[in-house]
Amino acid sequence: MTARHRTVSDDKPLAEGLARQLEQEIIDGVIRPGDELDERRLAERFGVSRTPIREALRRLGVERLIELRPRRSAIVRSLTAQNLAQMFEVLSGLESFAVECAARRMNQQQIEQLRSIHEETAAIVDTGDRDGFDRLNFQFHQAIYRGAGNPYLLEQLEGLRTKLAPYRRWLLRRLDRMRQSHNEHAVILEAIEAGDGARAAAEMRRHICDPDRLVDFMMMEQAER
Repeated sequence: MTARHRTVSDDKPLAEGLARQLEQEIIDGVIRPGDELDERRLAERFGVSRTPIREALRRLGVERLIELRPRRSAIVRSLTAQNLAQMFEVLSGLESFAVECAARRMNQQQIEQLRSIHEETAAIVDTGDRDGFDRLNFQFHQAIYRGAGNPYLLEQLEGLRTKLAPYRRWLLRRLDRMRQSHNEHAVILEAIEAGDGARAAAEMRRHICDPDRLVDFMMMEQAER
């Protein structure tokens, strides 16, 4: 189908696909906070008209991954240390509730899958493969979300985690937290296997909203200004 014969309805799935690809590049750090997203350049890159690009950017704006600016290129949102602290605080509450539910509801197969992810991560930590760690870290948390058995909670967590993904990735890399994060996962997994929801929730809260980690980030941000 040529661009001339495309209809508005044809552009909707195309725009969604473009939005998800750009979202993944933001999550992976290929597109960084503060980077501009120019409609013309994106249209040339993907070989499409500017209409689906504009719609894709609108969707990312609604999801608050980017900031839409009138008569200027959109930019990937840059969060202040205060914004990040507030978002991590909310994330820690949601994840703590999710892991408490998961400790009660996960079946043996789901727990074994979680342990498998954890064990695979150990080898990644030893090799220092940061990209591999990012991937498995996400899988570990997502397995807990799904194990909570609450689709609405899953939706909220995945949305917030997506917004924070570039910063979580940055924190883990800049602060060299892979081994510490993996050790914290071990304690959370142990609590899940014991069916101890209260302990799992407390450990998850410490894991997500570690005050020392946020202080380190704020100090780095101030040093780089």
